[in-house]
Amino acid sequence: MPEVLSSKNKFSAVSNLPPSCFVGLIRCVRFLAVGAALCVLALAAGCSRFHPPPREMVYVSARQMYLHDRVAPVSNRVAEVTNGEALQVVEHGHRFLKVKTARNAVGWIEDHAVVDEQTYNAFGKLAGEHKQDPVAATATLRDDLYLHLLPGRETEHFYLIAGNSKVQLLARASIARAEAPGFGPLARLAAPEKPGSGKAPEPEPPPPAMEDWWLARDSSGHTGWLLGSRMDVDVPDDIAQYGEGQRFVGAWLLAKVYDPGSDAPGHEAPEYLTVLAPPESGLPFDFNQIRVFTWSKNHHRYETGFRLHPIDGYLPVHIYTANTPTGNVPAFSFELGAAGNVSTDPATGITRPASARTLNYEMIDTSVKRIGPDMAPVSLDRAFEKDAEKKKPESKRQRAGNR
Repeated sequence: MPEVLSSKNKFSAVSNLPPSCFVGLIRCVRFLAVGAALCVLALAAGCSRFHPPPREMVYVSARQMYLHDRVAPVSNRVAEVTNGEALQVVEHGHRFLKVKTARNAVGWIEDHAVVDEQTYNAFGKLAGEHKQDPVAATATLRDDLYLHLLPGRETEHFYLIAGNSKVQLLARASIARAEAPGFGPLARLAAPEKPGSGKAPEPEPPPPAMEDWWLARDSSGHTGWLLGSRMDVDVPDDIAQYGEGQRFVGAWLLAKVYDPGSDAPGHEAPEYLTVLAPPESGLPFDFNQIRVFTWSKNHHRYETGFRLHPIDGYLPVHIYTANTPTGNVPAFSFELGAAGNVSTDPATGITRPASARTLNYEMIDTSVKRIGPDMAPVSLDRAFEKDAEKKKPESKRQRAGNR
């Protein structure tokens, strides 16, 4: 029978092996370690095929552009891309990007004609945040306009809205208008005045010119800021002539009155609620006048059935139906602020009343009456009214009396 070795004898037997056996054993262990590492790398490479690295995307901000086959003074057009189109980045160059379209056309485009994915996502976030915002008014663009991420002519812009398009206005903001380079105040060329010369100090510079921007939403749901001076608020032609030098901020249908002498379709003349403001930018309120146009069956024309001014009113205006003992009647509400008691968002320039009141009114026939829980008196801003009177040009009779 073979001899069974004890643990001590086994250790003695191994220790008695020649050194060449130990070298071979070490080489074998190293070989196995390298093989295991190669297997791990191969496995990782195989997994990367199923999880490719994220693709870099850009989006066309220009109205339309052509992709070219190379960056050179003479090149061939590969494909045409339009505003909002997504492109996959293939290669980065100096001021140019090599991109691929959804139709697999590959070419070069200038980098200033696209926005990156961060800007694209920021516009999507802005649209999501204001998706449920009530519509303050509707407007028509005078020409093509870009939606901006923030109010300002130099802020990021992306979506281009065609002229004559309708947009929904959500909120108004006022910011200082940026001066064009080279058109700021001229530096004084004369030597500085010596102290004690007796000359009056220079007057303080005037406040910066302001411009209004509107947070707007187009028919596709794209949301951004538009320059207010490049659009017109939608006002029915029937009452557009009755602005009396004021700017219509919004107009809403309240009711319809049947009058055989009316030229309206079906002889049903519409009656409107309107809000108006002075034709200025940078005002601390959205509107300073509420005016209801009712239809006169006797004279077959529009008349002012109700007017409240001057006030510090804020959008949106809500139109609803009030339940009265005589039946359901049209009603409306709006926010009223105290003169000068406002807060301004430093990021957007949106001004809101610090302590707003909600006023409610109902209209029965041609009579507009105050309703609701807030029946406190409305303090009219007479100071603003006096300032407006001062700005009016003098009539010929006034000029003759002042001579």
